[in-house]
Amino acid sequence: MAAWAERLAGVRGVLLDISGVLYDSGAGGGTPIPGSVEAVARLKQSQLKVRFCTNESQKSRPELVAVLRRLGFDISEEEVTAPAPATCQILKERGLRPHLLIHEGVRSEFDHIDTSNPNCVVIADAGEDFSYQNMNKAFQVLMELETPVLISLGKGRYYKEGSGLMLDVGAYMKALEYACGVEAEVVGKPSPEFFNSALQAMGVEAHQAVMIGDDIVGDVGGAQRCGIRALQVRTGKFRPSDEHHPEVKADGYVDNLAEAVELLLQHADK
Repeated sequence: MAAWAERLAGVRGVLLDISGVLYDSGAGGGTPIPGSVEAVARLKQSQLKVRFCTNESQKSRPELVAVLRRLGFDISEEEVTAPAPATCQILKERGLRPHLLIHEGVRSEFDHIDTSNPNCVVIADAGEDFSYQNMNKAFQVLMELETPVLISLGKGRYYKEGSGLMLDVGAYMKALEYACGVEAEVVGKPSPEFFNSALQAMGVEAHQAVMIGDDIVGDVGGAQRCGIRALQVRTGKFRPSDEHHPEVKADGYVDNLAEAVELLLQHADK
């Protein structure tokens, strides 16, 4: 690989994944990954712009920010690009009334959305609510529509909590796609629109940004397809096989966010 100075030259903005990079979610609100609180603080004190870019769909954006602040992170709602608010905007613009297969923790984001007589299905990481009954109801709604619309908040395969790896929304999204013969619209990583909205909010061009994430496909591959450089951390859902992925190769691999920030502060925007 090229030297870090070359790989990080000209970076002016940093997109940070949250789960698996800043902290591991779980009981009691989760635990910060060692060095990540200080790493975010260092970034904030630098000349680099920072944006948090998450597929979190079990918590509302205010709740997620509250959890992270309790853990010691310097973060505000305005700095977070998340799929639920973006989905609500799409629903309003297109006059869509969703049947919601989502976690109770994120339901408040949809309080002002009309859910009567649904003409689409919105699926998110519903956790324990991914029962046969609930999946079958979503299936029935889609099958009754002349033009079925399935919107998924992200398409992750799995993520890491303190207790271990957890199945993510992507597996259930794929089940509905297969059963109904539809292709889901993904709001969240790796959707190009999602990355571009984060760049726009940060005020930098794709070639001036770097994504730091633990997901080789959603974070790294998604960012690279938008022209954004991407580093993978060896925390969260990282697996050693990710460094030999057949389709995606990160611009660099680092042990954790602290190491990534150290390298960025040495070499970025030069």
